[in-house]
Amino acid sequence: MRFRACIALLFFLPACATPPSAPGAGGTRSQRRANLERAAVLPWTDGGRCVVREASQPWPLLVERCYPNLDQDRLEFHDTTGRCAVASTAAAAVGVGLCVLAAPEIAVGAVIVLGVVVVGVAIKEALDAYELRHASPEEAGTSRGTKVASGEAEAQRKPTSKPEPAGQGGQPPVPAGPVGWTGRAGCEPVPVPHAGEDVPHNECADRFPPNRYPGMDVLVGGVSFDALQVGVRRLWEIKTHRFDLYNDFVRERELQREVEQLRKERNAAMACGYEFVVGVSTEAHRDALLQENQSLNVVVTGCER
Repeated sequence: MRFRACIALLFFLPACATPPSAPGAGGTRSQRRANLERAAVLPWTDGGRCVVREASQPWPLLVERCYPNLDQDRLEFHDTTGRCAVASTAAAAVGVGLCVLAAPEIAVGAVIVLGVVVVGVAIKEALDAYELRHASPEEAGTSRGTKVASGEAEAQRKPTSKPEPAGQGGQPPVPAGPVGWTGRAGCEPVPVPHAGEDVPHNECADRFPPNRYPGMDVLVGGVSFDALQVGVRRLWEIKTHRFDLYNDFVRERELQREVEQLRKERNAAMACGYEFVVGVSTEAHRDALLQENQSLNVVVTGCER
């Protein structure tokens, strides 16, 4: 086989040698984590969102459903055992790659990735959630409106002789992850006062994600964000202006300004291991941003002025 620069061999030994989990909730969680770890070494074009969605399924079923989301240009498959040569017609129809990758145990050298793999944002976030649950009694609520339990609630119940920090509404900051986990200075979230006094905008930022620090922005990687979502590593930039009412000239100028701002914010968030989401009030604003940059994650909040 000719020499390839920056080639990493995927041995899959820890994940593939693990026996099937016992049935039940505990077994499902163990299987889910094993699948996430196994998928983390592969290049995914969707950031691993399909993997996270299907992670509770058996590995072969996960591979079948998420195979289209693999970056095929960076993968080489080698049927080193010969078993895929006699695979069923259905499996052969989608190629040797699916057959090789879906095997319970991957032979050494069967799957080769070209280049360095950066763990998909969605997979990293899901794995971080496991680490947080094992490192702290806090079980963060991920659904909208769910209160952060345990550590934060306990801190609110205990009386204190010290005055509350100004502007925090009595809610002490709780780190979103283990201290220094990124290895980068400035990546720990720091609540800071809102950058502006736009009340409808700030209320939307507190309510919609929902914000872990109500009444506050959050500083990460030297950049101020409108909200850090409760329970997950997800930073938000909220836009509530009525973009659909602007004339064409103003729209174009506003889009240029926003795209540059969002690029800087997303780079800072991703460098610190956070997902970045943009919240806008209207479909027209969402469509315009995606026409400028399809890689943005834009959500319609419906927040009104």
